[in-house]
Amino acid sequence: MNRKEILTVNVKLTKFDEVKGQSGEALMIHFDGDATGEYFNGIILPGGVDTQREMKGSARVLSARYILEGKDFKGNACKIFVENNGSFDENGNIVTHPTILTDSIDLAFFETADITGTISDIPGGVQIHLWMDDSEEL
Repeated sequence: MNRKEILTVNVKLTKFDEVKGQSGEALMIHFDGDATGEYFNGIILPGGVDTQREMKGSARVLSARYILEGKDFKGNACKIFVENNGSFDENGNIVTHPTILTDSIDLAFFETADITGTISDIPGGVQIHLWMDDSEEL
């Protein structure tokens, strides 16, 4: 099985809100940015947030939610909702499993494809790489 990157999301971190409780802590990371790829190009709409939670004795988990607005590969205006849930693996890398919804008929396969995500650091933020099996393409 060959995996190919279907979307790169360039996230610029804009604000942090944190609570440290008695039994754990939560961090909300607000962001904006853009997305590029073979199938879609656009921007992150206002309101993107990554919520990270760590309960005492448990691993940190994250859940980012945002909407992208732009154009699909046929030039049609569209939006993509992403809910990207993840956790840290044994090497400290974040592995995510996004759920995607889109109003683009031509990108509808994003909704059912087995997509995984990886995250890398960039100045002022992170870059999210979304991957899928290339046999799941159009």
